[in-house]
Amino acid sequence: MKRGYLSVLAIAGLFFVSCSDDNNIPDDPNPEVIAPATYKFERNGSTSVSYSGQTTRIKMAEELISALKNDPSSTTIPTTTEAMLDGMFAHVEGNSDFSDADLNASDKSIRSKTAASRDYFFSNAVEGTAIKEKFDGWIEAQVAEVFPNWNTNAAAGVAGRIQEAGGGSNRLVNGKGLELNQAINKTLIGALMVDQMLNNYLGVLVLDEGTNVADNDAETLATDKNYTTMEHKWDEAFGYLYGTDDAENPQYNADSFLSKYISRVEGDSDFAGISAKIYEAFRTGRQAIVVKNYTERDAQAKIIRDEVSKVIAIRAVYYLQQAKATLATDKASAFHDLSEGYGFIESLRFTRNTSTNEPYFTTSEITEFTDKLLEGNGFWDVTNATLDDISEDIADKFDFSVEEAGS
Repeated sequence: MKRGYLSVLAIAGLFFVSCSDDNNIPDDPNPEVIAPATYKFERNGSTSVSYSGQTTRIKMAEELISALKNDPSSTTIPTTTEAMLDGMFAHVEGNSDFSDADLNASDKSIRSKTAASRDYFFSNAVEGTAIKEKFDGWIEAQVAEVFPNWNTNAAAGVAGRIQEAGGGSNRLVNGKGLELNQAINKTLIGALMVDQMLNNYLGVLVLDEGTNVADNDAETLATDKNYTTMEHKWDEAFGYLYGTDDAENPQYNADSFLSKYISRVEGDSDFAGISAKIYEAFRTGRQAIVVKNYTERDAQAKIIRDEVSKVIAIRAVYYLQQAKATLATDKASAFHDLSEGYGFIESLRFTRNTSTNEPYFTTSEITEFTDKLLEGNGFWDVTNATLDDISEDIADKFDFSVEEAGS
């Protein structure tokens, strides 16, 4: 009996050891993911994070939008040419398009990554090209229509200058009342930053491309780099938001694009906490790649897509609602809000509904919105009812109300 009893114990002991080892096997498909407190990742004592290309494109875009508006308080007609602006948008390495020598030396450009995501435009190049050409058209119109009328008083059908009430800011608009520089600025947020983040670098077609999964599993680094290709792709998504900010202590409002407007949404008490949610998802997703938990990685990508898409929609509604307050009394102020809202509506094309993996709005739906805004004499004629209708249509696709977003 004693011998049999010991045999049972021995077998039980072996079973226990086997189970314990199974719980700690290195190839566990879903290991625990504990996000670091900041976006700081190292290998062998050196950073494994890199997104310099994103920082470069954000800086290029800053110079572009600055050149588009020049100094609106000056009465000197801008000498900026269409070729100069086109050079900033479609920079060629070595050309002196920017004031920053490092940008001139770069092989990066804004245009090459505009409406160019793998998920949305790889098999839809015709629309991607059409969106790029829309930017080309806005740049052309700014130079051909707005710059020559720099000192002309704007009116319905007439491009020119219009000043906000009480000696406020001067706004330079086209004949529809649209500030083309604002249309370009806010549409770039979607077409460049959001599209590349949500629909390119966070997508499995990019993250898992080729041997990326096997290389990440084996910790095989990209040539002459301190990161795996998968780690780098996630970092590049991160860079379109934090590229000019402090990655380990982000302040937001660090540039004129996505960073600025996440800051604005965060400042609305109805949406407080959204910036922390996005930052946490980026940290957790990056750590999931480090520990090779791709299920958790994709779950965090979904959070980022949901929240960043919401930011675009909130700001579209916000500006339409803000314009209502001054549309009858201060057209310059209203036109400025409407121009920003117009750009954010264009940016809805690049949002990501994670239930369908499609934009929240189709191209035709967005065109319907912008056509309504610019119908007839455009902003000179638009009504509060139209602004409310568009605002409701946008908010209905999300989990916020017009009242929440518009305040």
